[in-house]
Amino acid sequence: MAAKKDHPSGRVALRTRKSYNTKSNRRRIIKTPGGKLRFLRLKKPASKPKCGDCHVALPGIPALRPRQYATISKRQKTVNRAYGGSRCAKCVKERIVRAFLVEEAKIVKKLSKA
Repeated sequence: MAAKKDHPSGRVALRTRKSYNTKSNRRRIIKTPGGKLRFLRLKKPASKPKCGDCHVALPGIPALRPRQYATISKRQKTVNRAYGGSRCAKCVKERIVRAFLVEEAKIVKKLSKA
């Protein structure tokens, strides 16, 4: 596609077919080394992965767009713990304590019947 001339008033012409102001079509104006004004297409901001139970951001895991997780190593996508990369440490601790108390309750119930 032929480059369009910059307008003297500083307005910039779109160089793509997508003209709507959608979330995926965000852009900002930059000045090229030749002194012309162009649109720079911005990527969507990435959100941090959240804990599945309490929805708090998981520390130690980078905030990336979904496709970018395929390009990083497994070591960077998890933390070295049970449920690492899926649940936060506080929720894992609660799960372990709850499981222990359930087992204890079963033993007490069995002893009370005997």
